[in-house]
Amino acid sequence: MIRKQEITTFEYPEGAIIWDVRDSKSFAEGHLPGAVNQPIDNIDAQQLQNVPTGTPVYILCGGGSKAPRAAELLESFDDSREYVVLMGGTRAAKAAGITLEQG
Repeated sequence: MIRKQEITTFEYPEGAIIWDVRDSKSFAEGHLPGAVNQPIDNIDAQQLQNVPTGTPVYILCGGGSKAPRAAELLESFDDSREYVVLMGGTRAAKAAGITLEQG
């Protein structure tokens, strides 16, 4: 199941799995605290095996175009999981004053 949530209302659940699907250079320039870089071009079914069943996967990108595609790709691998697209991406997070990490 794919849900959408505005990034400005995201409350960072404890232990959240957050995948930033941008390329590594963009990720290094600024990303949500706790996010893991998982470039969309490298996503495969194997990576889902590292996520506990029943744990939602939060997905974001820079502005909102890659994250929905990544969610659809992940759902094609395993449609029993919950995928949450964080709408607006890091650009909206930055504009809303959410602190981004670099590196």
